[in-house]
Amino acid sequence: MAKRISEDRRRIWVTDVLLLAVAVVWGTSYGTAKEALNYYPVLGFLAVRFLLTFLVLSPILLRLPRVDLLKLVRVGGPTGAILLSVFLCETFGVYLTTASNAALLISLCVIFTPFVEWLLLGCRPRRRVFLAALVSLGGTWMLTGGANVAVLNAGDLLIIGAAVLRACMVTVTRRMTEGLTVSSLSLTAMQAGVVGVGSLLVALSVLPLQAIALPDSATFWACTVYLVLFCTVFAFFAQNYAVRRSSPTRVAVLMGSEPLFGALFAVMFVGEQLSALAWFGGGLICAATLWVALAPHGVDDNKAPADVRPMVAGQRLAVESTDSSLKGR
Repeated sequence: MAKRISEDRRRIWVTDVLLLAVAVVWGTSYGTAKEALNYYPVLGFLAVRFLLTFLVLSPILLRLPRVDLLKLVRVGGPTGAILLSVFLCETFGVYLTTASNAALLISLCVIFTPFVEWLLLGCRPRRRVFLAALVSLGGTWMLTGGANVAVLNAGDLLIIGAAVLRACMVTVTRRMTEGLTVSSLSLTAMQAGVVGVGSLLVALSVLPLQAIALPDSATFWACTVYLVLFCTVFAFFAQNYAVRRSSPTRVAVLMGSEPLFGALFAVMFVGEQLSALAWFGGGLICAATLWVALAPHGVDDNKAPADVRPMVAGQRLAVESTDSSLKGR
């Protein structure tokens, strides 16, 4: 029993480190994506980014048996559609509102996730997680300088919609992968294909052909390759891996540190300045993140101390921890 608990706690720490790494790279993604959008429209950019991701990961799908591929389609199709909605709302939202409003409003995912989890999974998180989510939200508000959200424009509403969809994404993924042996990397590939093809179809339906001609800017392609390899392939694989071994609320709170890393990136590499209030807010986000990460009794805050394994409806998730197609590399 002691050995099993020790192994589960080690797995929890690996999951938390992966989620924090995702928060770091996603913190750099806003500036990188905005730079790429100087050369290409939103829909075309999303299509290129995710079709390239699908191309990179497609060999994994080709190695899957037909039965596993059909299972993957049943999971990756719906969750990929949600992910497409997230990126459409989020990218257009950032384009239509200020960066500070976007950073604040997208963090509402931390607040929405416990309620989505409660609604879909019937798992009421402990008070610790609710309080950490509120602290994280308050820290984000301070980090963005106390942005005025009294008047919401179209971009603000799109960001709020993206926050709701993010909460649905992690919860639905957890629910739909229960009992399945679908690898996280193959699921990432399938979701990327859905987002890429969906973005391309929308682009072809609303944009003239000359508007989606591929740019020849080296800056655009450098930004896109970075986003594909780090902010998409790595980040989405890590999130899919973690959400199936953690509670959706815990994932959301850990990912709530993303605005802090975005601010650090802006200060160190873009030359922006942060006020004392903003730094204090960043400290609150870190405190809330660590409070959840260092919580006793493991990853599932709804389970008794004796069982620290990630569970849904009393059953352990039967998922692979590694992709067999990558073994030996």
